[in-house]
Amino acid sequence: MTLDILGTPLDRLIRFFEKDFGKGRFHAEVLFREIFKRGNPGFLQAPEFLGSPKFSAELEGRFRLDPGEVVHIFQEENLTKFITRLSDGLEIESVIIPMTRYHTLCVSSQVGCRMGCRFCETGRMGFKRSLSVSEITGQLYNARHTLQKEIKNIVFMGMGEPFDNYEAVMDAVQVMNEQKGFDVALRHITLSTAGLVPGIRRLAGLNLPNLRLAVSINGADDATRSKIMPVNRTYPLNTLKAALMKFPLSNRGTFLFEYILIRGLNDSPDHARNLADFIHPLPVRLNLIPFNPVSGFKAEPPRDSDMHEFAQLLTDKGVFVIKRWSKGRSVSAGCGQLGRNL
Repeated sequence: MTLDILGTPLDRLIRFFEKDFGKGRFHAEVLFREIFKRGNPGFLQAPEFLGSPKFSAELEGRFRLDPGEVVHIFQEENLTKFITRLSDGLEIESVIIPMTRYHTLCVSSQVGCRMGCRFCETGRMGFKRSLSVSEITGQLYNARHTLQKEIKNIVFMGMGEPFDNYEAVMDAVQVMNEQKGFDVALRHITLSTAGLVPGIRRLAGLNLPNLRLAVSINGADDATRSKIMPVNRTYPLNTLKAALMKFPLSNRGTFLFEYILIRGLNDSPDHARNLADFIHPLPVRLNLIPFNPVSGFKAEPPRDSDMHEFAQLLTDKGVFVIKRWSKGRSVSAGCGQLGRNL
């Protein structure tokens, strides 16, 4: 049996060592330290393994470490987008976003996407396949150990709908969260959904209040939202809100809503009022994001004055608004643009 190490939670590795070799937690934690924390593919050269030469010899060839090959890197100031070629030749995009003292990694969960959001380049690619656990965690491995970036936050806002690949995404979250490995706290991991209500309900059932949930909303009446997000025809706003009302949050916890502002489509005062009404009484931090041009969708980004006016209308209604001015547009790394370089 060969283990795909980037897709293996620590507890499973411990059981593997116990069952096949009569070893246990000590050596499993050493392997996690060498691979996940240090990015060392030659982990069998660690002193703890060199001290057990027979055991080390038995481990030869029992693990696969394949984070995918970083084949292209694009830079815009301190923002980095990288393209990873997977073992079957398909490619995905990930984005490293600079923060004040560390970086946020935007990871992909699928090659393409079946949600079909009109403002999203990935959705226009269509759906190719879902990623495995190791193909998801491999993006973090490459960001930290190939590109040497200090990653503290993970946002599942790249290519694909995370809840359309629920099992692999949740296993990847477990691997990323493992303290002996990548050690990313749940409060620093955000899952973003287009509104796939069954996934929201499944996540609620796990009762992980520190894991953050983001919703791409983009319209607060069904007519507007269905026009740009086909998922709304299956899970309309009242169904979405009912699921969110039952979702367990930590004390002082909030949902993150993302609203792509598209000129002449969802940017009127009535749209702002509908959005504020939809949000109440949910605890929400709203990211207001200007539309980034994508192929095949003739729409215009808002003017700066439109952003300010829309944000002020929401603020006056008691909504906490953060205006997110576009980053990465020149390298097609802005919100909704991933997939353009594939």
